[in-house]
Amino acid sequence: MAYDEGLAQRIRERLGNPPGDRPALTEKRMFGGLSFLLRGNMTVGVVGDELIARVGPEAAEAALARWEARPMDFTGRPMRGWVTVGGPALAEDPVPEVWITTALAFAETLPPK
Repeated sequence: MAYDEGLAQRIRERLGNPPGDRPALTEKRMFGGLSFLLRGNMTVGVVGDELIARVGPEAAEAALARWEARPMDFTGRPMRGWVTVGGPALAEDPVPEVWITTALAFAETLPPK
């Protein structure tokens, strides 16, 4: 499955790429798309033309209350603490920024892998 390179580039620019201010940031092809990892922990990614974000189990309910989010589900079983954002919401600049910021904040609480 291909991923939206334009969306990936927007994420890179927000995160600083090459790693820039975040030397512990890496990119890895996963889930048929592209994932961004902070110290080995997945944060955000692009699958197809959608953004996936790891918000953490405690923030999942509030995240899913937002109009643009839905549970991340690849196998028929939603992944706890993850959301998928797609469609017209990604065209609005503040929307991806919110998810990237939220995902980074959660990833920064995790120990390095």
